[in-house]
Amino acid sequence: MDELQRTFYRHLFRIAFLEKKGAEFEALFSRIMGHAHPGDFQPVRPYGSRGDLKCDGYRASDRTVFQCYGPSTAKLGNLLAKIKIDFEGALAHWGARMERWVLVYNVDDGLPADATQLLIDLGNKYPNVQLGQIAYAELFNIVMGLTAVQLEDLFGSAPSQRTLAALDFEALRPVITLIQRQQPDEDAPVKAPSQTKLEANELSRDAAELLRQGRRRDPLIADFFEKFPDLSLVEDIAQGFRDRYQALKSRGLAADVIFTELQTFTGGMSGSPAHQAAVLAVMSYFFERCDIFEDHEDVDTDP
Repeated sequence: MDELQRTFYRHLFRIAFLEKKGAEFEALFSRIMGHAHPGDFQPVRPYGSRGDLKCDGYRASDRTVFQCYGPSTAKLGNLLAKIKIDFEGALAHWGARMERWVLVYNVDDGLPADATQLLIDLGNKYPNVQLGQIAYAELFNIVMGLTAVQLEDLFGSAPSQRTLAALDFEALRPVITLIQRQQPDEDAPVKAPSQTKLEANELSRDAAELLRQGRRRDPLIADFFEKFPDLSLVEDIAQGFRDRYQALKSRGLAADVIFTELQTFTGGMSGSPAHQAAVLAVMSYFFERCDIFEDHEDVDTDP
């Protein structure tokens, strides 16, 4: 697995972590832990009126009960109630089978102070059970410790640097055709972005690296458009990108989520590695032309 593939998987995990809620988040966690601890981690599903006995997964080796929390909207009162009810419920159902209890949540900026205090208080009240947390950083380390085969099973195939280097016109043609949308805006500016554009748009390190990797095929993209019979194609596609980007931005989405939505718009990331490499190359080309994401505007600091 080379650096481009690792970057793809880091980005795919981050998007899955942020976007999956409720049962989908539980399923993602169970699949990851199943790969990380084969034969040890046991997913737990609800069954009839008994439910799941306040357990979303169990690791037999250290008697750990995992409880997932991936709400669509995070409210402090709901979070505090869930922690207390789920922990004390698990204690009642699992008894001596539970030596550790771990809260797994998909909020990447940490728990509120009240929730942290509650966990401390529960730990003091029940000293025989060790309490823990798994959030973005902990789950990220688990995911990136998996093999390439396991990552492909979780997130699908990813292009390698060799795939990108072997990209040809035939791989690009359907991607470019797919995103052709409408007549171009004659007044839309087309300029090269400043070197600080990535930072100005708050794209993650992995999204930035994917765009940088895609730039390796800029000459191929430029040559494609130069030789394509319809000379207006590049501006047709550029306008499609501008419209899609503005629509996504108006929804208040995070930069990395917009990036992933644009990957889907460009042709999707569920195809072959060659197809994914083509999507990446096209996105990088139009990113450089400032058709997706804004260029950095220098701030005038003169009085």
